[in-house]
Amino acid sequence: MKKNLLSLCLSLSLLAAAPAVVNAAQNDANTAPAISSQTLRNLSWTPLVPPVTQDVTLGTSSVEINQGEIQGAVGAFALPADRGSLEITLTSIATGKTVYAPNVLVLDEQMRPAAFYPSSYFPYQKPGIVSSDRLEGTLKLTPALGQKQIYLLVYTTRQDLAETTQMVNPAKAFAAGVGNAVPDIPDPIARHTPTGTLSLKVTAEQKTGNVMIGQIFPSSAPAAAAPVVVGSTQAPAPAAAPAKPSEPMLSDSETYFNDAIKKAVKAGDVDKALKLLDEAERLGSKTARKTFIESVKH
Repeated sequence: MKKNLLSLCLSLSLLAAAPAVVNAAQNDANTAPAISSQTLRNLSWTPLVPPVTQDVTLGTSSVEINQGEIQGAVGAFALPADRGSLEITLTSIATGKTVYAPNVLVLDEQMRPAAFYPSSYFPYQKPGIVSSDRLEGTLKLTPALGQKQIYLLVYTTRQDLAETTQMVNPAKAFAAGVGNAVPDIPDPIARHTPTGTLSLKVTAEQKTGNVMIGQIFPSSAPAAAAPVVVGSTQAPAPAAAPAKPSEPMLSDSETYFNDAIKKAVKAGDVDKALKLLDEAERLGSKTARKTFIESVKH
């Protein structure tokens, strides 16, 4: 099914996400610091082909963007858009008493902003048996069919650099882990820096390609909102257009498909909604596409 997706600014939907269910603006790509298209195209994008775990050191010799609110080293990654849903866990590892506070801007194939995840999407996580102090969050993106790749730009901002993260004293974490009394000692404070160490774990959930981008919040974040569409609702011109049905769809069938599309979108199952849309139009529906677009917008 060849449907490029609708241009929507990810208002709290992604995967619209934004705890913006809590606040749509948190996930709206329009709220991200402005970056010139020339700057984006000049970056060297590191390909990440799932399944993969990539450790990245953002050091003083790394590529930097010092433009407006963006300040410091950045990570630029290209992800395949033909593997279906992509689950991406981004971890920023604390080193000593410093940590890089990541922001993520998701771009479509044309490098147009599609979704924005501010540093608040990556809350502090306590150290575990095999993990250290870190900022961490998980995104779930579903690229649309027709695109070859999408992009993730990781950066920090002037505001982030002016803030700090309170960590948990290792002795407290150890005591809690083994069931001992937690000592009354101060917790360290990590200052935010323009460099740091990242780890990205990327997996593909299914071999399908749709055009919606969504998000799965970390455990401490609010529940995810309805999916958000990225791209254009205009279908590309097919090499050979499928034969049109000789008769329009019956009203009862129109109602059936429209109701099914609404329910699928409301449930967050965009893949199912797109398949229903494709089948409805194949059978002659004149209202399924409008129903799909309006359902996603709401």
